[in-house]
Amino acid sequence: MPKENPRKLTQFRKNLRLARRLWPQEVSVSLTEGLRTLSTAYRLSIAAGDLQFLDGKWYVTHTGLLGLAHRNRCSGIRVQPAHQFCDPAANRWVFKATVYKRPGSKGFVGYGDADPSNVSDLVRGAEMRVAETRAVNRALRKAYGIGLCSVEEIGTFHRSVESFSSQQNSPTNGDVPGNGQPRLRDRLCQLIRQHRLDPSLVKSYAADFCGTDSLRKASREQVESFINHLAEMAAEDRAGLLCQLNSYNSPQEVRS
Repeated sequence: MPKENPRKLTQFRKNLRLARRLWPQEVSVSLTEGLRTLSTAYRLSIAAGDLQFLDGKWYVTHTGLLGLAHRNRCSGIRVQPAHQFCDPAANRWVFKATVYKRPGSKGFVGYGDADPSNVSDLVRGAEMRVAETRAVNRALRKAYGIGLCSVEEIGTFHRSVESFSSQQNSPTNGDVPGNGQPRLRDRLCQLIRQHRLDPSLVKSYAADFCGTDSLRKASREQVESFINHLAEMAAEDRAGLLCQLNSYNSPQEVRS
């Protein structure tokens, strides 16, 4: 049986030590094996920002994907807007990216979209750049066999978050729809617990994000968009997310 490359094994051990320190209750045996593959086959590093842990899965960041392409001597990346789907007046953009692993190759294609409803408030107004980045990420995943590992490509969910306030402190009940994916309510509660967020502030933020008086008045599509947005912010800029949530904190009433 061939021995593993010592350098790659060292990278895995560094990643495992840091993962156990950052997520001590969540790194299971199966996740450890996944981390071994990402560490040895792709040389990804948690410390370098290549990997994040989200919703029980390893998430390869934009930085990690670009580093992977560089190490594999990617020949080039071509990005262009899909004009027929763009609406500049509404800040709605769709981009097509093609990754060429070698000169003269056919290339791997990925599409990315962004509009004010599916981007963070921190990048509102920069939807064009967000769509471009998403397109590049998807093309790079196809080119290097990373798979569905980013927030924007986690599967669609079903059902509305109607009983959120009564469920916010309860554990995920394991009730899933017919396709085996968690309900939106359970997905949101899991994000709140995982990232230690204030449920009441998240609820206020969600209603504002969806443009409704209360969360239960939002459509399934609006709620799903918010959950994906919340997960992305929590993984990539938790400090910014906490700042955003704190803006919904009402001043305490002063009593005499």
